Amino acid sequence: MPTMILVNLPVKDLARSKAFYNFLGYSTNPFFEDENATNAIISDTIVLMLLAEPYFKTFSGKELVDTTTAAEAILVITADTREGVDALADRAIAAGAGPSKDPEGHPSMYIRNFADPDGHLFQVFWMDPSAIPPTDS
Repeated sequence: MPTMILVNLPVKDLARSKAFYNFLGYSTNPFFEDENATNAIISDTIVLMLLAEPYFKTFSGKELVDTTTAAEAILVITADTREGVDALADRAIAAGAGPSKDPEGHPSMYIRNFADPDGHLFQVFWMDPSAIPPTDS
């Protein structure tokens, strides 16, 4: 099994969250879905686990962040092109997301930001691969 990243996010309304992420083009695996949880498959190795807020608290044992006034993380999703950044960000806004910052454009990089219906922050990011210097390895 490849190394995966599963991001657990607390949500207020599972059905709304599932509809939002499905509208963005992400599928759901029904095997990992019940009255407390659903999911959004971002890629073969990245999955958002969308957990009803009371259920999420059983994992953390902590109070939830009020996403209207505080941020705990920004989740970044890459796109293959600048147009891909716009397409995903525009779909998110059409599905009920709110913009969280103005777009950031540079000659070799482009970022759009949005907040999902529960206020979780996302960036859609493109970078020109030729602008990335080689690593020393």
